[in-house]
Amino acid sequence: MTTIYDFSPAGADGIPHPLSDYSDKVLLIVNTASRCGFTPQYEGLETLWRKYRSAGLVVLAFPCNQFGAQEPGTSDEIARFCTMNYAVTFPILAKIDVNGPKAEPLYGYLKQERPGLFGSRAIKWNFTKFLVGRNGRVLARYSPRTTPTALERDVTAALGGG
Repeated sequence: MTTIYDFSPAGADGIPHPLSDYSDKVLLIVNTASRCGFTPQYEGLETLWRKYRSAGLVVLAFPCNQFGAQEPGTSDEIARFCTMNYAVTFPILAKIDVNGPKAEPLYGYLKQERPGLFGSRAIKWNFTKFLVGRNGRVLARYSPRTTPTALERDVTAALGGG
């Protein structure tokens, strides 16, 4: 049976980032962009990360330029933007595609496990979020409009605190 731990997407440095390193953690995986109307969600993601990381939450950002060319920067530019504007300290991995023939395999798995509205497997926009339990199974998928604050109850439940 496949779990999230079977994937090793590239880190921002291009080196494989094995998700097995997060065994027994709760993951919040988000495709992000720096020039999107939802970009201020970085602040809420950072708040969740800081509040719950000691309990086992890991937020993973995957920059993506597939929606309105809203993430045109290099890995260094993206990291600098996130740090300077939103004080982001959670991991930001390599820029990826989430749809199409060059889609990151992790996203193929996420979309298969938790299709979107009406069974659609496509990611529709930046800041689509996936919550993954400690066992490596995908628990939920959230639309870009769902704010990080609105996820707190589900996050605490996945962590075992609610």
